[in-house]
Amino acid sequence: MEILPKLTPTQALLLRAAARRADGRVIPPATLRGGARVKAMTGLLRREWIEAGDGGYVLTDASYAVAGRKRPAPPEDIQTLDAPDALQLLEGIPVRPGTKLAALVVALRRPQGATKLQLMLATGWQAHSVHGANSALRRRLGLNVVLTLNAAGERVYRIG
Repeated sequence: MEILPKLTPTQALLLRAAARRADGRVIPPATLRGGARVKAMTGLLRREWIEAGDGGYVLTDASYAVAGRKRPAPPEDIQTLDAPDALQLLEGIPVRPGTKLAALVVALRRPQGATKLQLMLATGWQAHSVHGANSALRRRLGLNVVLTLNAAGERVYRIG
């Protein structure tokens, strides 16, 4: 019979949730705040079940064993980006491919443009976030985002 290390319910929840993620990141829920968050994370760090990595904390091999899972193998078909080349050009625009901003740019580059609703659906953002991203495209990247009306009277945005 194997004796498992003593875990608090919070630590067990954090380990099980992180073990189910492909990247093994430990993301405490928003409801875990203040001293409770610090205590749970410190306990996991002290036992060396998590380590700093990827802008946060990730599981170690020992924590996968505690959670009763195996560390997932990284997919072979994913391209890794080097840090200096992380910002690539998407059709001449400096945004990272595969991001929500890239989806926004692709939708705006279509010949018929995109309505705010279409941009919201493409990115998963709310209307005010789409508006702010359009402003950022104008201000930071110098793109000309034009607003026109289509035949139905809807506002249509496109890069012109």
